[in-house]
Amino acid sequence: MTTIDKIKELFASFSKDEITGIDKLPQAGSERHYYRIYTATKNFVATYGTNIKENESFIYFTEHFKKKNLATPQLFCVNAEKDSYIQEDFGDASLLNKLEELGYVPEVYNLYKTSLHQLALLQIKGDEGLNYEKCLTNTSFGKQAIMADLLYFKYYFLDALRRPYDKQKLIDDFEALSNYLSHTEYKFFMFRDFQSRNIMVKGNGDVGFIDYQGGMKGAPQYDVASLLWQAKANLPEDWKNYLLEDYINSFESIVEETVDRDVFKSQYNGYVLIRLLQVLGAYGFRGLFERKAHFLTSIPLALQNLKWFVSNQSIGIAVPEFKKVLELCISNEVIQEFTPVQATSETPLVVDVCSFSFIQQGYPKDETKNGGGFVFDMRGILNPGRFDEYKHLSGLDKPVKDFLEQQTKMPDFLNGVYSIIDVSVEDYIKRGFENLCINFGCTGGQHRSVFAAEAVARHLKNKFKVNINLNHTNKENWKRLGS
Repeated sequence: MTTIDKIKELFASFSKDEITGIDKLPQAGSERHYYRIYTATKNFVATYGTNIKENESFIYFTEHFKKKNLATPQLFCVNAEKDSYIQEDFGDASLLNKLEELGYVPEVYNLYKTSLHQLALLQIKGDEGLNYEKCLTNTSFGKQAIMADLLYFKYYFLDALRRPYDKQKLIDDFEALSNYLSHTEYKFFMFRDFQSRNIMVKGNGDVGFIDYQGGMKGAPQYDVASLLWQAKANLPEDWKNYLLEDYINSFESIVEETVDRDVFKSQYNGYVLIRLLQVLGAYGFRGLFERKAHFLTSIPLALQNLKWFVSNQSIGIAVPEFKKVLELCISNEVIQEFTPVQATSETPLVVDVCSFSFIQQGYPKDETKNGGGFVFDMRGILNPGRFDEYKHLSGLDKPVKDFLEQQTKMPDFLNGVYSIIDVSVEDYIKRGFENLCINFGCTGGQHRSVFAAEAVARHLKNKFKVNINLNHTNKENWKRLGS
């Protein structure tokens, strides 16, 4: 039985509505797979995952939180194996989407304020009666978990810089800092990954939370730090300050006591630092070790966040070797190492990106005076054109995109392509070259090569701000143009 068949069978166990369609949703960082189920009246989200312990944590938390009317989805049904479940659909628009769409406007500020108020409710009300033995990992975010985040930063980012430091003194400082932060006045449910991608904006303007299965008992400041200091969001400093005050106001109203704001903010600053370093560790692992280009481009933003924090905030404890290491990480030399060269209005370089068919046209002719460039053969990637449901589509169509991203080695292939072409693009920008050709060929010039050309054009535009000419040379022969 396929995953889709299992989802259909599970859906039929609780609803008589006819399914009008099922789409596979983009996969995030985990191994879980998500599907949107369409019916005539409403949509649902189905999840399939083989990590049963993780599923059990999400199921338990969701059922517990929903009884308290918190901002989490309703769970409709779970199969006997606990590898599949169906939940309420909050839609496609995350808080990050809204920020990217609208910018730093009052409407988005209010969504952040609402999210923090709902977070405080989730942390405090959700903590009441919660069995933390159901947690996925530790039952409490204490010294051990803080040390784990610090060591994650050390192994996957700091050590990758290959700069000298006193390892034993740094470990001693890690111990001191983790002891300091683990003795916080307040401990409630901690979301653990509270960032704007996990906050969905519903049609009525309310917000809903997803992906909290890694939650545990811990300091509430950690979640606030995760949201306000998310590198991708890059919130203005006044927003961070005002939103922190908004959160403390909500927190006070729910716990029904006055909070010592100086102590609360001092501990918050410590958790901001922990979160910034944990994120750098994650970017280092995904970018420097797994060579995933998206994470490499996020490192400069994370370092700028860390630089501002080190220059403007204090964590209230003496950790001299740790301070030296932080100064090393935010040095201009290190930041520059991770910051790509970017084109300006004066940059002459134009990158021609083409898809083509080996069978129908052959290699595109290079009309520029430079010559050279790249030709990538996509025929080692599983061809969507072999399957009836994709034959009349192209690499511009969502079903083909989902297939190539989630069921082939296309992501690995493209990461390798990025590593190769980025060297030339950066060098060509510096040297004032005018042209570079990058070509992707497959059998029909309709699916794999088109998808790859689109992805590379987007990557180069985002990373280097360079001018792109994108051309799908076999488009007139496609059985149906992509939408």
